[in-house]
This record gives sequence, C-alpha cells and structure tokens, in this order.
Amino acid sequence: MTELIELLREKSVRFGTFTLASGKTSDFYVDARQTTLHAIGSVRVAEAVLNVLHDDIVGVGGLTLGADPIACATSAISSLKGRPIHAFLIRKEAKGHGTGKRVEGMANLSPGDKVAIVEDTTTTGGSLLQAVAQAEAVGLVVTQCITIVDRQEGASERIAAAGYTLTALVTRDMLEAT
Repeated sequence: MTELIELLREKSVRFGTFTLASGKTSDFYVDARQTTLHAIGSVRVAEAVLNVLHDDIVGVGGLTLGADPIACATSAISSLKGRPIHAFLIRKEAKGHGTGKRVEGMANLSPGDKVAIVEDTTTTGGSLLQAVAQAEAVGLVVTQCITIVDRQEGASERIAAAGYTLTALVTRDMLEAT
C-alpha cells in the first residue's frame, strides 16, 4: 500500500485552487487516473482492489472514465492470480447508435451476479451511486463499493445512507500525512 500512496502523491495529488465535479472549490485535487493509467500504478491499484474484494464478487466496474482502468486492470490481474473477475463499464448516457447500451461487458455477467462498483476518487459519492443505480438496472447485485481515494467530504456517509458501504483504499488524511 505504501507504494500506491507514494505513486498517488507523485502522479495524482495537487494543491492549489480547483473546482471539483461537485461544483465545490477545493485546495486539494486528486487526478487518480494519472496513477491508474501508470504501468506500475495500475497493478498496485488492481492488487489493492483484489485484497479487499469479497469472495462472492464476480465483476467490477463503474462509471466511465475513472473506473475503466481500475476495472480492466483488476480483471486482468485477477485472471493471472487464478480468480477471474470480469470487468464492466458504465456509460454516463446511453449510446445513440447500435444497441444503445449503458452497461458494457454484460456478455460476461448475468442478472443476479454480485459485483463491486469501483471509482478513482470519491468526494460526495454522487457518481458512485449513479453507477450503482445503472448496474442494478441491468440486474447486477451491488454488494461492494470501492474507491481508490476518498477525499473525506461526505461520500462514505451518503453511500451508507443509501444502504451501501464504501471501502476506501486511500484517504485524504493518508495522502497528506508526512
């Protein structure tokens, strides 16, 4: 976990003034994609996700773009470790052509399958809950929610109020610790 925290600090954490997806302004910004798209970072993230993943989970996915590298790396590493977990991707809106799907990868999963929703950075939990709703709309059973970085700004409480538990691999406090 130490190596993942160091990679996040080096590649993803910035201090300054930033406007977040929630519209709030913050002095702390995490672009975890810089770590999840890094060759070593992707492996460390996948290993960390696999370490906390419940035994009955058969799929991992979340909202595109932040969840995509997490889900795909976790799927690949899980196969190498002899416990294949399938990835799925959730579009922010349905495609305007083809099958019009919002959830990709369902050929590898079935309604009733237990899955985990993953996210790169969580602030208020809104995006994560949106992914939960879309996964459940296609019949998947969300039994776990995992974020790489919890900014500790209410996501855990909001997700708990919706009936889920958020597992954070890393928190803002851990990233700011010296």
